[in-house]
Amino acid sequence: MKKGINHWCFPASYSIESAAKLAVAAGFDSFEINVVLPPSPAGGAATGGQEGSSARAGDVAAALGLASQAPGGQPESEGDVPTALTTTTRREQAERLAACVRGLGLELSSLSTALLWQYPLSSPDPAQRQKGIEIVEAMLQLAEWMRIGAILVVPGVVTPDSPYDQVWERSQAALRQLAAKAAQHRVVIGVENVWNKFLLSPLEFARFIDDIDSPWVGAYFDIGNVLVNGYPDQWIRLLGKRIQRCHVKDFRTDVGTIQGFVPLLQGHVPWTSVVKALQEIGYDGYLTAELSPYPTAPDQLIQDTAAALRRILALAQAQA
Repeated sequence: MKKGINHWCFPASYSIESAAKLAVAAGFDSFEINVVLPPSPAGGAATGGQEGSSARAGDVAAALGLASQAPGGQPESEGDVPTALTTTTRREQAERLAACVRGLGLELSSLSTALLWQYPLSSPDPAQRQKGIEIVEAMLQLAEWMRIGAILVVPGVVTPDSPYDQVWERSQAALRQLAAKAAQHRVVIGVENVWNKFLLSPLEFARFIDDIDSPWVGAYFDIGNVLVNGYPDQWIRLLGKRIQRCHVKDFRTDVGTIQGFVPLLQGHVPWTSVVKALQEIGYDGYLTAELSPYPTAPDQLIQDTAAALRRILALAQAQA
């Protein structure tokens, strides 16, 4: 397994290139890039794309409705390298960015986004659903250009206006449509388990993926997200080969709320059992950290996370 890190682990002001340089120095193997909206026509940053430095990284921040934006105050590129990846990034820019990150010594594990909280595939509004589909299509195209094998997709969001059964039907319909696009681009769609009041058990998650019936739609399993109501090692064994990528974060069950997310090895994830389960299903891919930057000395989070992942992977070697 390989040590990965998501761009959300860095302050919003850090370009992809500057974040990747810190990741290399800390000893990471791979990097996950987030797709954001382009700047608005008025010149301000578009909302809904990337969490700010004070927000809980990834799905958790978006679930709380925290404001998110493209990297604050940055130019569109630094020299020839784009500072961010947007839904309208051109092919030559995307290829240049991928070459830059790989040239630093990192693999590119996947693309992720927070935009599907703003434009959910399960929205009762057809225009919002279509926008969500277009975002995923843009991600698939970017991933193909950048030679990245997988993208992360939030499947839908249960709300008072979007009942569970309707979220199931709409999100599956959208993903069946997108599976054909994924096959064309030869990029896997990884459906992530998130705090969206949906896919609340591993059996249901497995059925949801199996019903789509495409080798191009699998699971992007977030190990820390399930601890609030389950055991990640059990989910791993039940999802099995459906798992295409893994996010890692830790969680304190004695807190039990959104405030319970903590850096790796500071919570109650049973890492020895998790590693054993991953080995049992033959998973040998990326473990990509998705955490909030420290409010002071944010570069220290990168060092601490790399060290924690080294310790977690040492468990794998000990059990081999």
